[in-house]
Amino acid sequence: MTPLKRLFGDGFRVFFLAAGLFALFSMAVWEFYQIVQALGGVLDLPTAAPPHLWHAHEMIFGYGSAALAGFLLTAVPSWTGAKSAPHRFIAVVAGLWLAGRIAVWASGSLPSALVAVLDLGFVPVLAANLLTQLIKRPKPQQMIILAILATYWIANLMVHLEWTGLTADTAWAGLRAGLLTLGAMIMVLGGRVTPGFTKNAMVQAGREHHLPLNPMPLAGLAIAAALTQPLGYLVGAPQSWLAPFALIAGVAGLIRVALWRGLWTKDKPILWTLHLSYALNALGFLTLGLADLGLTTDIAALHLLGIGGVGGMTLAIMSRATLGHTGRALVAPRPVALAYALIPLAALARCLGAEIPSLATPAILTAGALWLLAFGLFTAALWPVFWGPRAKRSPAGAAPT
Repeated sequence: MTPLKRLFGDGFRVFFLAAGLFALFSMAVWEFYQIVQALGGVLDLPTAAPPHLWHAHEMIFGYGSAALAGFLLTAVPSWTGAKSAPHRFIAVVAGLWLAGRIAVWASGSLPSALVAVLDLGFVPVLAANLLTQLIKRPKPQQMIILAILATYWIANLMVHLEWTGLTADTAWAGLRAGLLTLGAMIMVLGGRVTPGFTKNAMVQAGREHHLPLNPMPLAGLAIAAALTQPLGYLVGAPQSWLAPFALIAGVAGLIRVALWRGLWTKDKPILWTLHLSYALNALGFLTLGLADLGLTTDIAALHLLGIGGVGGMTLAIMSRATLGHTGRALVAPRPVALAYALIPLAALARCLGAEIPSLATPAILTAGALWLLAFGLFTAALWPVFWGPRAKRSPAGAAPT
């Protein structure tokens, strides 16, 4: 099998590689724009939207959708026992994702309706493939994934409705709903894999007592409260109404992660990064609730969610799934372990910049540099794994997503 065919043989290979490369491209553009602005210059991008909106949109719906696709195309067949998607389908959906990224990048010279069609075409095709698998053995905890994907797509639609001139003021709500949908997805999926993987590792190590606890009522409360946030923005609910639910989501999420025995993972980067990312995601919801009440800035809350929660959890899952599904030991290579530590630092730097206006520009540049270094390490370390064959023997502990 050629490396190119192998790349399209598994959803995680092409989409996790695409996510890594796009994380580097999109942040490099944003960093360069910020530097030019700081020096008093003007940088014209080929995008129709202002640079800050392009940055927000592409991190949420560009990077985020690639990471989601890689995970779901890999996890859903494992959950249902169905065959993985064929090479041709993976190549087609990867092409749809790339077409969306090119269209949004070149939107300044393309009809806005065409940009919308190209960018909005990816998620429905992905969801249709997942539905054909999940419907055979429908389970509520899995079918909710499709509902969350639909919310994510509607959020992107709201952005494009304003960009095409069909609505006057829906892009802001759509961007927030998109990011908060990813945060809610972490409440669902991160809340499933983090305690599960930790328990498996503990049992393998011979531990029989004091295993992670994951009470379903608490999980349901955290997930339901988190889902009110994107749905609230989609229907135009006042932020003051959403604040209590954001606070509940944050507190419930932090209680959950406190029950997962995170201290046991302190010498296992591939596990502690899951715990830390989930905690930062929950803290992001909590901070957003405080921001909605006027007690802090929403920019800090959104970047805590976006960088620490979404960025951290996707990096953790992408690296773990890539190693496990290629038959390698679930031990993070040193560069990847370093990347795990850099993402929370990037989140901290960006939040400081939001809270202290005089530090805004250096904080943005520092956060961006840490992000670039983290995803550069991830992409470089796993590059040969994405393209290479599965390891001949699956080491102990190499478990599916």
